[in-house]
Amino acid sequence: MFPALVTGIAVMEMARYRQLDEQRILETLQKLRDRISERFPESGLRRVSDELLLVGAEVTECVDYLRKPNWPIRLAAAVAILAMATLLVMVAATVRVPWRFQGPAEILQLVDAGVNDIVFVGIAVFFLLTIETRLKRRRALGVLHQLRSLAHVVDMHQLTKDPERLLSPEPDTSSSPERTMTASELGRYLDYCSELLSVTSKLSALLVQYFNDEVVLGAVNEIETLTTGLSGKIWQKIRMLSFVGPGPGVSGAV
Repeated sequence: MFPALVTGIAVMEMARYRQLDEQRILETLQKLRDRISERFPESGLRRVSDELLLVGAEVTECVDYLRKPNWPIRLAAAVAILAMATLLVMVAATVRVPWRFQGPAEILQLVDAGVNDIVFVGIAVFFLLTIETRLKRRRALGVLHQLRSLAHVVDMHQLTKDPERLLSPEPDTSSSPERTMTASELGRYLDYCSELLSVTSKLSALLVQYFNDEVVLGAVNEIETLTTGLSGKIWQKIRMLSFVGPGPGVSGAV
């Protein structure tokens, strides 16, 4: 008994590291938002992290919706399919098939009518069987659209944070952004942007953890590709900072 209990506990413990935990992701995002608020309290990046935290709560609600069966819809679909099957049987029972056909045209006409009915019923059954999946897909895609937009917003906030200006400072123009960050602050700011993008990617991955849908999976893969590419650009900037000493930096908080 005890070996079996220990084995069961070990399997449960291993399963914890095979799935994403939405609560742990939200806790990580909460801590990241606090870190941004402490270092850059007036920055637009802090407000973006607030928005991402709100969307993260929507993601957890959506995950709960996706992982649970929608019994009212399933019951309604089952009743509708049963009603159509009953109606089809009643119609078939009233059809009188002649013992002799007057020609091939009459046979083709009867076969064509039967095929049309079968196709119509098949389409209706397919529509009813997939209505739950399509409703869940629409909600998941709505949340993914918000995550994709926030990833682009994060990218906009790091756009003017150019460490190259520290390597080869040039006179500013009237339209140049104000540069008040030190190299250390700039590195921390860019690192926060990269972390926000990483959390955004993990939030999107939650939506396919319990919902196997090709359309949603494709949208999640697009977000992961997007955030990976944006993080790559940010880390190129961070690597450039290794050649920069401490001092005034690039643009201030946006």
